[in-house]
Amino acid sequence: MQIVPLTTSPPDHTDPAVAGPAQTPASPPEWPRDLLDVAALRERGWRARPFRQFILKIHSRCNLACDYCYVYSAADSGWRRQPPRMSRRTAEQAIRRIAEHTRTHGLSQVEIVLHGGEPLLAGADFVGWLADELRRQIPPPVRVRIVTQTNGVALRAGLLDLLVERDIAVCVSLDGPSGAHDRHRRFADGRRSYPRVREALELLTSAPYRRIFAGLLAVVDLDTDPLALYDEFLAWAPPAVDVLLPHGNWNTPPAGRTPNESTPYAEWLIPLFDRWYSAPRQETNIRLFAEIIQLVLGGASRLEAIGLSPVGLVVVETDGAVEQVDTLKSAYDRAAATGLDIFNHSFDDALGLTSIIARQIGAEALCESCQACSVGRICGGGYYPHRYRVGSGFRNPSVYCPDLFRLVRHIEARVRADLTGLRRAPQC
Repeated sequence: MQIVPLTTSPPDHTDPAVAGPAQTPASPPEWPRDLLDVAALRERGWRARPFRQFILKIHSRCNLACDYCYVYSAADSGWRRQPPRMSRRTAEQAIRRIAEHTRTHGLSQVEIVLHGGEPLLAGADFVGWLADELRRQIPPPVRVRIVTQTNGVALRAGLLDLLVERDIAVCVSLDGPSGAHDRHRRFADGRRSYPRVREALELLTSAPYRRIFAGLLAVVDLDTDPLALYDEFLAWAPPAVDVLLPHGNWNTPPAGRTPNESTPYAEWLIPLFDRWYSAPRQETNIRLFAEIIQLVLGGASRLEAIGLSPVGLVVVETDGAVEQVDTLKSAYDRAAATGLDIFNHSFDDALGLTSIIARQIGAEALCESCQACSVGRICGGGYYPHRYRVGSGFRNPSVYCPDLFRLVRHIEARVRADLTGLRRAPQC
């Protein structure tokens, strides 16, 4: 395996327009914008995969001011250009486009993610109407799963009643016990958010609402004890947990990633994996670990952050703009932009974009060092936004390359040891 060293030297140019979709005479060619030969792919018979997950940004503002937020605190300022709330006219057109895409590709199920900002700021009436319209325009036998990703602050009994009635699953962001959570997730005036989130989780996990509890999501903080985070998770008995690496790239590396082969994030994640994996029964599903195990065993990943499965999601902003995954906003201004909107374009138009195609071609999207790496098929080069470097684009290893290599190797070793033990066990 070749680990690419991290550089903290200044980029060749910092103008977002240079690094963005439009090339200028002074900018070097970047991948995939200037270097991916889409015509050659199609001549070889490559075909796009339809979208199956639609992220609707129904509210573009938030009631928290998390200091690591990729929407408000990173390179992209697009939220300033968006209306605070998606209008019913825009939502109706988004639903028509989703229904059109579902019919065109004969999809049996789709997932709609209500997102923001903070999506529940759109109000109970809007959320209820939206769910009703989705299921009216995309009728059975197509299965429509609706889920909202929320910070939990706005969850109240009345709103939860509506979410249960409309069968809308709820995933809550929680970064650990009180001190860890409040280190980054505070109100704009500095007030702590943990007490309010705890109240919300007490309601959500109570008998009337638990069936819509989809899980918890946390961003890794190297200053938080991973086992304390896990204990906090288990206190709520979530069906699933997402543990996310902080968003960064080669030009703006995340905290703790230095110009060497140290592995601070692997050192954080491995004790968490060992605790989870060694439990006598599965206490919850930590999806990052479960997907790596699936890949070690020769399967395919269902997560964007790991593996080589083609991207299957698309984003609709509050004004109807069609965008790529919003975490790209951590790379540069307008990195997620496509130039399309739901009033003038179908989702099939988005499938024809070079930026989308680059995320559907698997190993061909990887740089040479990732293609040659012994775990390249498993880590998949890491999460796409984490690969960005000014001057070359997204054809790089993840900025977390050393961490991912060590984590995958550790998980692979444990799984293979267990399989060997099973083969050697005496047969009854």
